Amino acid sequence: MRVAFSPDGARVVTASHDKTARLWDAATGEAIAVLSGHGGRVASAAFSPDGARVATASHDTTARLWDAATGQTIAVLSGYDGPVASAAFSVDGARVLTASEDKTARLWDAATGETIAVLGGHDGPVYSAAFSRDSARVLTASEDKTASLWDAATGNEIVVLRGHDGAVLSGTFAPDGAHVVTASEDKTARIWVAPAGREIAVLRGHDGEVLSAAFSREGARIVTTSADKTARLWDGATGGAIPALSGHDGPVRSAVFSADGARVVTASDDWTARLWDGATGKAIAVLSGHDGWVVWAAFSPDGARVVTASSDWTARFWDGGRRARRSPFSAAMTAGYRAPPFPRMAGASSPPRRTRRRGFATGRRAKRSPSSAAMTVRS
Repeated sequence: MRVAFSPDGARVVTASHDKTARLWDAATGEAIAVLSGHGGRVASAAFSPDGARVATASHDTTARLWDAATGQTIAVLSGYDGPVASAAFSVDGARVLTASEDKTARLWDAATGETIAVLGGHDGPVYSAAFSRDSARVLTASEDKTASLWDAATGNEIVVLRGHDGAVLSGTFAPDGAHVVTASEDKTARIWVAPAGREIAVLRGHDGEVLSAAFSREGARIVTTSADKTARLWDGATGGAIPALSGHDGPVRSAVFSADGARVVTASDDWTARLWDGATGKAIAVLSGHDGWVVWAAFSPDGARVVTASSDWTARFWDGGRRARRSPFSAAMTAGYRAPPFPRMAGASSPPRRTRRRGFATGRRAKRSPSSAAMTVRS
């Protein structure tokens, strides 16, 4: 399950294995619309920059564009020969970028749903695809141990980033577009000059697969997550290490900075998310309350709230401040998604089923944290 805020923070979209995405009012927790039409699990969902549309990617080999006000399908983006892993809008909202296990990424016209370009060249599934901030270039990450930079206007490959010794699981641009960072199963992340494709730093220190990497908004820092149960902060220019974010009891699947860079939120298989100081790596709060893997976490645009998504088929809202106080909304918000199986991630064990939540250290039933979410989206 994936989750994201709208650009104005007023809505949330969740993507689920029940073959739907859903829109929610972020203030009241009310369900707004069910985006129904996919024939397989929905792997990701994202708002357009103006919040008027949603793009979804599905294992049914298609992506879809939706009207975010009505929940109606605008266009079906078809042509893939494998599951579609991700979908994202360009900064101007004019194009959509998708990545697929059929070894390609594709660019689409967001108004018509027509294919603009097929980015073909990888020898393995493409796990992620991202635009640069100016939308002039695309970065793809693949199981074939490479990442590639592409011209977003022509679809031509600019350079192949070679050096990893394992599948490249994700890649993203620095805010200024001058550098990219990639995360790999080889236990490293790497910083590259774009568009030259020259490697400038190898981020070593993790003892397991590096599952994700992200820049802070100003580009000064990088956060990586790993199957070794830690996240790490790095200098975005030199690759110098900052102390590890230690405390999780399971693989850390994702991490992002708040918009001001002051905080980091991590999501882990230990059924928690955690807030950290973005400069020092000091722990701020444990967001405890889920009954399954926490696979995704995101800050609202103003950083005031955090939303988490879990294999327990719920999403939860939290106060995103330094004390992670209880949300002012006390009523649980639920809507009945079916409960499909959750996929295995590299470096992770099988997900928990609907079993009683237990403390990891003692085996005793864990008490709910005082900072646990007051709003729940059942998914």
